[in-house]
Amino acid sequence: MGVEYVSRVPRPPLDGLIDDLYYLEGASPYAWLTLPPAPSALLIVNLGAPFRIRGGTDIETAEYADGCVVTMPTRAWQFGYPLRTRSVGVHFKPWGLAPFLPMPAAELCDRPVTVEQVWGGPAIAELRDRLATADGAHEMLTLLEEELMRRLCETAGLGLVRHTSSVIAATSKGVAIGDLSVAAGVSSTHLAQRFKELIGVTPKRLARTYRFTATVFAINPAGPIDWGDLAYDAGYFDQAHFSHEFRAFTGLTPTRYVEVRRRFLREHPGHAMDGWPLPAD
Repeated sequence: MGVEYVSRVPRPPLDGLIDDLYYLEGASPYAWLTLPPAPSALLIVNLGAPFRIRGGTDIETAEYADGCVVTMPTRAWQFGYPLRTRSVGVHFKPWGLAPFLPMPAAELCDRPVTVEQVWGGPAIAELRDRLATADGAHEMLTLLEEELMRRLCETAGLGLVRHTSSVIAATSKGVAIGDLSVAAGVSSTHLAQRFKELIGVTPKRLARTYRFTATVFAINPAGPIDWGDLAYDAGYFDQAHFSHEFRAFTGLTPTRYVEVRRRFLREHPGHAMDGWPLPAD
């Protein structure tokens, strides 16, 4: 059974907050997928059977019927699919979820919640009803985009966090956080506080995540890999530092990570989900 995946970038001003809106329907290649931390937040509106999330060693596996909200994670988390899944979702830029949250992002760091906990039961029930009766994936994404436009609100400090995050993203080998606060004309403490409120993590953590993500996308699992060159090009101190970061972000050594990626490529070549999620079962 295949997977239908439809994605599109929303119109302004949402495109400054969101990487893409997507529709997903079909069978997952694996019952459980591991998602390493990425510089992104996520909202899923579930339209099928409940799914499950393992948010970390200190958080029990939980079931999500209406969907979930996940701020930018600091560690790998696992997503458990039903036999057939159907949902629409939003891949937010790190700061992009803040205008749609009623609480500081730090309160949700590494603690996924249901959409009901964020937007309220009646609101999400009404949205799910409209999505379920929509005529196809594109109409569903239009409905989701309209809901986001309706909920968009002014957020204090968003301009500062968005600009500084963009500078961090453009310098994937690392940037001195003190230099960022000086350039922004604020103290390091103020900058860190705003980041925690709107993204859920500090500027330093965001920089680490951007660098890790760039490193992963530089890996071609189908070919030979020079780990020393890869670590140097990514700006890590040495290969030991690189390996430590890899374990911190994935729970795997770099060589084991590639083995798991190669398993995905071997068992499900050309699958729509390949590239970031890893088999966890």
